[in-house]
Amino acid sequence: MSTEYQRLFVSDMPVIKTGEMSNEGEAAGLVQPENLGEGFWLMHPDVVPESKINMSHIWVHETTEPVHWVNPHVHDYDEILIWTGSNPEDPRDLGAEIYMEIDGERHIITTSGSVYIPAGTVHCPLGFNRVDRPFRFSALSLNPTYQSHKD
Repeated sequence: MSTEYQRLFVSDMPVIKTGEMSNEGEAAGLVQPENLGEGFWLMHPDVVPESKINMSHIWVHETTEPVHWVNPHVHDYDEILIWTGSNPEDPRDLGAEIYMEIDGERHIITTSGSVYIPAGTVHCPLGFNRVDRPFRFSALSLNPTYQSHKD
């Protein structure tokens, strides 16, 4: 039985289709990193039409080799990138070393956390120097659909 607000719940996350993330993987002319799981939409207007945002989710698996994932790009909307470790005894421990640039400034990340990217800010490349333990990566876009253009 459906309730008034049942339509707002996402219980069957749709897979992100090839090309939907234009500066990642095949859409950017890159080989999809082997240590990435399948990407899913946690929230998207295709699933919840009233949604004014979209949010993706992917598992990142172990690798001992550096891996490039996302090319530099810009959005016309704000975005929040989130990475969360999988150690319940120490939730701050990411279990990995991520590199990411914001407007050419490189940052090395080793703890669970997030970054706020204001609209119009060049960000990435993004990749992994190493991943010792799987972790979750999400992108929250303050726009109904994912859109980006190259730096």
